Amino acid sequence: MAEAGAGSPRLAELLAAGRRLLEEVEAGAEPSSGAPAVQDKVRQGLDALRLAATMVAELDLFSENEELDEVASADLKFLLLPALQGALTLKQVDLSSRQQHLESARDHFLHFLKLCRSYGLGTFQLPPTTPRDEGAGSPPDSGNPPGAQPSLVAMAMSRNAKIERYKQKKELENKLASMRSFVEGGTADEDQIREFYILQIQKWISTSLEELESIDQEMVILKNRDVARQTPAAPHGLSRPVRAPVRPFILTRDAAQARVFGAGYPGLPTMTVDDWYEQRRRQGIVSGQSVPQRAPAGVSDEELQKQQQEKKEEEDDEEALQKARNWDDWKDTHPRGYGNRQNMG
Repeated sequence: MAEAGAGSPRLAELLAAGRRLLEEVEAGAEPSSGAPAVQDKVRQGLDALRLAATMVAELDLFSENEELDEVASADLKFLLLPALQGALTLKQVDLSSRQQHLESARDHFLHFLKLCRSYGLGTFQLPPTTPRDEGAGSPPDSGNPPGAQPSLVAMAMSRNAKIERYKQKKELENKLASMRSFVEGGTADEDQIREFYILQIQKWISTSLEELESIDQEMVILKNRDVARQTPAAPHGLSRPVRAPVRPFILTRDAAQARVFGAGYPGLPTMTVDDWYEQRRRQGIVSGQSVPQRAPAGVSDEELQKQQQEKKEEEDDEEALQKARNWDDWKDTHPRGYGNRQNMG
């Protein structure tokens, strides 16, 4: 294994450039992450980190068969390359390629975590290789059958793990802030430099685990969105017919009322009940059988009741006929006004 700290200044410069551009993008100086200036920095940072990763692979700096003590202190910082690539990849905002960006970032973060695990940097459980690997990377739960909802115990364990990871990340950030001035100022010894880089790696382990969880959630959302878009629309025959909007109008009982109500200004159109039913029947909303039988125009309610009474009598309604006869007999024996004792002269 070759040491790249002193022999390859170009590699160190590429790493520093990619990291600086990532920090500038995350600082949010621009009003939007989709601004051209921001996306230019993202592309420049990815190009620098991609070239640096190629050089690391050619130099064969890291191997799964070696121990952490065998890695030079100056080379430890290059372990961060995959994590930085994943973080910058997520900063791309091209919606048409979002799925590809998520998959690429996920691969970078997984590569970083596997590399850290092979060197014994931190204790964590690797997520599944792909989001579709159900059950991989999750704590066993013998109480739940395959495909069942996670138990409350598993959910509580996951929540506690996140809280603990957050606390550890804050502690690491505080330590790094106190050591940064010594390392960057050139006054730190080799042990301090090594500890500084290891703390950085451990902080990015927590960041990578968080990003992987967010990536998996977003990929599920994108998948459901694509399925919804591909779902065929309901058959035409099952859809409700679109009805034309009904203009407001005054509903009157007969043509006489229609002439009275239609004389106002500003006046609304008038329509009798018969006209309204006829219009609804033509539109197919009501059937012809449901149209009530209306009295002819100009017929009063009293005359209508009299006609109905006569019709019932004609239909041999014994009770109505007897009542009519009794009423006629009573009128024969009692003059008009009989029994009115209120207005006596």
